[in-house]
Amino acid sequence: MKVVFVLTTTGQELLQMVTDDVAGLLAAVKGEYVTFPFGTFKYDFHSLDFYIEDNEYHQELVIYLKEDEERNTVNDFVIDAK
Repeated sequence: MKVVFVLTTTGQELLQMVTDDVAGLLAAVKGEYVTFPFGTFKYDFHSLDFYIEDNEYHQELVIYLKEDEERNTVNDFVIDAK
């Protein structure tokens, strides 16, 4: 499934990826921190979104993250793992 990590406060996409282990990924991001090479975040909430592309339904898991104010600030750095 396609997974998109989004910064809650701004809507900025931080990372896109694909995983077959959605349950494991959700359990992991609900831990204490989510760390990328460009910053550290905390899980906020998630949603399952459906959309139509080329007349086919698709789904993506959107995971919203909060900035960890004590550890970092986000710059305009985005990784797209397509």
